[in-house]
Amino acid sequence: MLIDLRSDAQALGNPGDICVIGAGAAGVCLTRILAAAGHDVILLESGGLDFEQATQDLYVGANVGMPYYDLEESRLRFFGGTVSIWGGRAAKLDPIDFERRDWVPHSGWPIGMADIEPYYRAADRIFELNDTDNGENIWQRLGIDPYDFDPTQIDTALWRFDEAAERFTASRTRDLFNAPNVRVVLHANAVKLQAGPDARTVEHVDIKSLSGANCRAKAHHFVLACGAIENARLLLASDDVETAGIGNVHDQVGRFFMEHPTGRIGKVETDKPFALWDAYQKRFPRRGPPLAPALRLGNAVQQRKSALNDIATFKLQRDPKHGVALGNKLYHNLKHSLSPDRKGRFLDHTYRGLRAWFHRKLRSNVERLRAASGMTSLYLIVRGEQAPNPASRVLLSAQRDALGSRRADLDWRLSELDKHSARVMAETFGQELERLGMGQVTPSDWLNEAGSEWPVDPTVGNHPIAGYHHVGGTRMSAVPSSGVVDSDCRVHGYGNLFVAGSSVFSTCGWANPTYTIVAMALRLGDHLRGVLDKKGARA
Repeated sequence: MLIDLRSDAQALGNPGDICVIGAGAAGVCLTRILAAAGHDVILLESGGLDFEQATQDLYVGANVGMPYYDLEESRLRFFGGTVSIWGGRAAKLDPIDFERRDWVPHSGWPIGMADIEPYYRAADRIFELNDTDNGENIWQRLGIDPYDFDPTQIDTALWRFDEAAERFTASRTRDLFNAPNVRVVLHANAVKLQAGPDARTVEHVDIKSLSGANCRAKAHHFVLACGAIENARLLLASDDVETAGIGNVHDQVGRFFMEHPTGRIGKVETDKPFALWDAYQKRFPRRGPPLAPALRLGNAVQQRKSALNDIATFKLQRDPKHGVALGNKLYHNLKHSLSPDRKGRFLDHTYRGLRAWFHRKLRSNVERLRAASGMTSLYLIVRGEQAPNPASRVLLSAQRDALGSRRADLDWRLSELDKHSARVMAETFGQELERLGMGQVTPSDWLNEAGSEWPVDPTVGNHPIAGYHHVGGTRMSAVPSSGVVDSDCRVHGYGNLFVAGSSVFSTCGWANPTYTIVAMALRLGDHLRGVLDKKGARA
């Protein structure tokens, strides 16, 4: 059933078995699992079926730490969520990401790769990636011979690409709208979780629409699936019973916000710039989805040099001192001038399709000629794993939004370990190039500067600061003193409140989070289905 709170505020009179707050990738996948099991699900979405500026403005907040993207531009707030415009990059976390690493403070999940692997396989079916894997046959699939890098030093990472546009938006989720046991409620902004007087359960969610309608959603269990910043903000703002906010007895809510910082870490001096670049570009196999490899810092060198799980890619371009090329500048200006509504997203998808055609048919020849003529040089671009940092956090603002709720501010901070790891990547890759007699790397000057500062370089690509990946804020932990949720994504101390999405990640690895978000949502769905089934059996 599809409901609009603006015109039907009475539709939530009856409680549900479970209330899911947020209709992005996690919320949609979770709702499907529970609905298929016969449970009554309420799915709340702040926005409508398409982009609306007034709703989007609820994301406005200040960046009070390092330079970062405007918060209202880093997420989309309508049914289907930010994944509506993602680039389709699907990658697993690595086993080392789940492990406690002595050289990485606050590392280690209370679960391991074995706990999530079955759900990665289930996510493959959702993203239509099930005929590919991350096995040793990757280079055969790509149809090229790999370079003989020592995998303990420089290993291979892999992206697979979901080619479906807007996989979780309204056009692909009619099954939920038509399900008799699902109430999808649009323009339903959760403004407060009402904790019980003993601070051990949530009794209901207070909901408002921008039109003035308001009501309560009652359920036996609740799941926050609003994104990393909003999950933390809503817990912090629900402070009438617990004065520091729900689940925040140990001051952990909002902490450990992580991203994937991007930066130029070196110039690659080699007589084969095009060949190196070309080996690590996106490929389009005859069978299966597109694939793209990347350079990953090997596990052994990570441990030996106390570094994070970083990856690097190549970029062929003119000297960065000349700034962003005119064509790229015009594209970015156009992109940011377009509203991300259905029409704007159609234009963006069309551009992506044209770019994919160019990559398939022409790009290699164009780049080969440019490199051979000396128009471009080869550079090494890092995508860093950010070390878990309790000082990097989401905070409640003194400012209030149109609903009267306190906004979220972001105090994003990197550490010296983040910069050190980028330096190790440049040095290690340079050493491997020299060992193979293929050239050397001249590290970027900023890597040797003291402190944790990370420069913003608009010439590195479409994401000059970081990946637009919001991770952490309600991290998973074995004990309440070091996190917000347990290994089942249940908020410590609460019997019926759970969190879905990348906010529960204990560390972020190098991989884009969407694929793991879906796998974790499937895992949570299995757990909740078992909880609800047992409750029904007892009744």
